[in-house]
Parts: sequence; C-alpha cells; structure tokens
Amino acid sequence: MRDFKVIGLMSGSSLDGVDIAYVNFSHDNKRWFFQIVEAGNIPYPSYWKEQLSEAFNKSKEELADLDKEYGRYLGTITKRFIEKYELEPKLIASHGHTIFHRPEEGFTLQIGDGQEIANATGIMTINDFRSEDVSKGGQGAPLVPIGDRHLFAEFPICLNIGGIANVSYEMNGRRIAYDICMANQLLNYLANKLGYDYDNNGQFAKQGKVDKELFDILNDNAYYKQDAPKSLGREFFENVQHKIIDESSLSVNDLLATATEHIAHQIVKSTDNLEKSKMLVTGGGAKNNFLIERICSLSKHEIVIPDVMITDFKEALIFAFLGVLKMEGKINVLSSVTGASSDSSSGKTYQVELKIES
Repeated sequence: MRDFKVIGLMSGSSLDGVDIAYVNFSHDNKRWFFQIVEAGNIPYPSYWKEQLSEAFNKSKEELADLDKEYGRYLGTITKRFIEKYELEPKLIASHGHTIFHRPEEGFTLQIGDGQEIANATGIMTINDFRSEDVSKGGQGAPLVPIGDRHLFAEFPICLNIGGIANVSYEMNGRRIAYDICMANQLLNYLANKLGYDYDNNGQFAKQGKVDKELFDILNDNAYYKQDAPKSLGREFFENVQHKIIDESSLSVNDLLATATEHIAHQIVKSTDNLEKSKMLVTGGGAKNNFLIERICSLSKHEIVIPDVMITDFKEALIFAFLGVLKMEGKINVLSSVTGASSDSSSGKTYQVELKIES
C-alpha cells in the first residue's frame, strides 16, 4: 500500500477564502483511499477580496504582478497552516483563483504563481491544472470528476454547489460532467445588496416570492440547451445575469427567491434523465437549507449531504488528488468530461529554488 501526504488548495468564485486540506492518500493497486487529516478555510481579508474581484479588469502587466503576489500569499498561509498542525506534506497542489475562463477562445487563467508557493513553503508545488486541456481543445473544466470516479464511486451522481453548480456521473463507462449554472456567485451578489456576504440558510430567499417572468428570463439562455462538454466562468454572470438582475425592480428577497428557484430548476433538469439513485451534494450551497429543500422537492433522486469535512473541503481534497496523479504520471483530466482531443496528466510542477548566499 503506497501513501501520499498532500496539501490541496482551492479558491472558488464565491470569494469566501482559501480552502486548505491536508490529506493522506493510499493505493492498494486496485483503488484509492483517503483521509482528510486537517482542513480549514482562511477567509480573505478585504484587500484580497478586492484584488481578486477587480482582477477581471486589470491589464496583462498588473495580472502578472498579482499572480506572483497572490502566490506569495498562498505560500504564506499554507506555511502557517503546516506549522500550526505540525504537518509533513510532500506536495502542495493548488487550484489558484480563476480570473478568466474562455475555453472557446483557447485560454483560461488561474493566478497564484506555483514557484512562489514552493519557495515560501519549501515544498514541491503543482498548479495550473487547466491549461493543457484547453490547449487540446477542451473546456479545462470541470476537473473534480476524476476524484468523483476514484474517491466517491459509491455515489452514482455527484453534485457540487459552489460559485458555480456542476454535476458528474458515469454513463456507458464514460465520466460525464459539466457546469450547470451560476449558483453562489449569483446568490452572494444579491445578498451583498442587503449588506451580507451570503444568504445564510436561504433565509431571505425563503421570505421572497418567485417572479415567473424573471424565472423564465433566467432560464431562457442558449447555454442550458447545449450538450456537454460545457463550462462556465465569471464571464457568464458579468455578461448575462448581472444586467438582468440590475434592471429588475423586484425586492432583493424576491430576486433571491427567484434566483434560488432558477438554480434548483437547472440542477434538477440536468439530472432528470438519469436513473433514480443517490446524489452526493457538496459545496457551500449544500448548507443553504432553502435551496436544498427546493432541490429535494423537485428531484426524484435521494439527496445525500456528507459530513462537514467532505461538504466543505471536497474540492481542496480533489485538487490534492490531482496533484498525486500528476506526480505519479497518471491521467487526472478526462477528455470525456472536457471534450479535449485526449486525456491529460495535467499540471505544472515547481521545485523549491535554491538560494545561493553571496
């Protein structure tokens, strides 16, 4: 049995902070096992919330500087995490933070320089897990399905509700997965209008009423009619939903109620063609009781919400797993998911730079 001690780093589009998971993986030549030993979320200070939110509008030169600065920040918080829990990781695997995701134009950008992380922590680092797949004509997303296949095989359907909701399942021996719709990114934008970072348990959405006209407008988009592979980025929210929301005269509670119903509707529609089975639900949206209630009432599947370590840190866990697979030279990005010309063992590896004293 081989063991791998790895840290996974994940920053999602909802900007709630950096998820860090220290995971012990083992493999017995047949299947993978894992244990999340320690995990935590490091909330972004206002500086980083602003920098990452505004990065969408920065110049190429400004982004290059931010890439390095953010890498140093990730390295610093990871080093503190390691020291706090007296950990001994052999590898750090970092998703970084997505600024642009335009696979149809042949590029995607996740900042957080891997060399800076390696230098700050003294530990080999792998990042940039999406670019190779995009260069092969793929979506570069979702990346989590390889973990769903190997680590959560007992669940026929895996749903993650983060800034973006995505689904993953096996069909005819192939893994199928895609982004369904904007989720917490949309809900958090509305909650911000009330002075909150997010709508806790969907309490404000629950007080509102679904507006049929807006509901239909949100659902009437060509993306929802496209077949997989397909993926979403912040661009979809900025170019499509932002304007629709801002031009509405509805109360924020009614907007939240309608947006929640839209998300539940799209999630259920995306899984309705599958046989009735267990659906694992993770991500921040799994804690939104009202959203989960709506999904449960509309879906034929049995909704399973796991313990808090899996709910909160599944993506960080799986990015740690992507790093292990890359280190082992094994496939970690599936072309059946992304539409690329071939599978990939994706990611860029950075060794610690030796400093020579003058």
